[in-house]
Amino acid sequence: MSIYLDIERGNQLAGLLCKLFSTTGIHGRTEMPEDKPPVGVTRGSLEHVLFLTLSVSIDYQRDANALWDSARKTFEDRETRYLFDPKKLSETYYAKVIADMQRHKLSKKKKKDASIWRTVGITFHKKWGNNPLNFIESCNWDAIKVLGHLKEDTHFNNNKPVPDYPYLRGNKIGPLWLRMLRDNARITRLRDLDKVPIPVDIHVARATLATGVVRGEFKGSLDLIFDHVREAWFKSVDGLSVENRSMIALDVDEPLWHLSKYGCTERTSLKGDCSKSHTCEVRRFCVDGRIDIKNRYVELDT
Repeated sequence: MSIYLDIERGNQLAGLLCKLFSTTGIHGRTEMPEDKPPVGVTRGSLEHVLFLTLSVSIDYQRDANALWDSARKTFEDRETRYLFDPKKLSETYYAKVIADMQRHKLSKKKKKDASIWRTVGITFHKKWGNNPLNFIESCNWDAIKVLGHLKEDTHFNNNKPVPDYPYLRGNKIGPLWLRMLRDNARITRLRDLDKVPIPVDIHVARATLATGVVRGEFKGSLDLIFDHVREAWFKSVDGLSVENRSMIALDVDEPLWHLSKYGCTERTSLKGDCSKSHTCEVRRFCVDGRIDIKNRYVELDT
């Protein structure tokens, strides 16, 4: 494995991506799938925080547009809205939760998703008075403490320790949740967000590789590239500013996601040709070479 981080390139790209995303957009888009709250829900309200928290807990191996559209439909349906109420969720049989999460295609893996959803909801009911912000306040609004407790906190089931926050505790979803609380729910009290790594998924990874911020020769699991992607963006945003504050790694998550989903996915794996290159706002950063990602396995030669 021979991997190189081009921090100067990343620094130039980060500034441009954030500027574009806040103005003309990346591939013409300036909104994320989770940006629109359900009808009748006030941004930043407890209902909104619960909507974001529970929905993002099953944001794995999913098409984001489909997930958040299903989540909104589930919330807007009076018969399934209880799924976003931790107290009512805790009082509902698992079998009914499974069935009701299927009604608007909220769950993709019906038993697994229902188990994750119900466990997270019951944790917030039993331990935090039905309010995720009580949990964050107990961490003194410190983002790094939040991520630590997400990973470490457990309860016992049949005398075995079980994670309180399955999947919400993950390396991608935990930071993603914090970014959504900041950007979507507008929770301004969170501290030390500059120490939170970018939530790397296949899109963030692909865009980072396609633009040459991380490049080299590698064959193996895509997950082994993720730490390089996190490090690259931690370093690349250094010295930059956005909205009259220092830029942090979380700020480039949304632009990179759009860049890949609506652009870099069109790149051919062998030569680096891309059908979107003529309209891509950052095409000058695109690198030649092989970037082949299939089933979380990557062959890289750039």
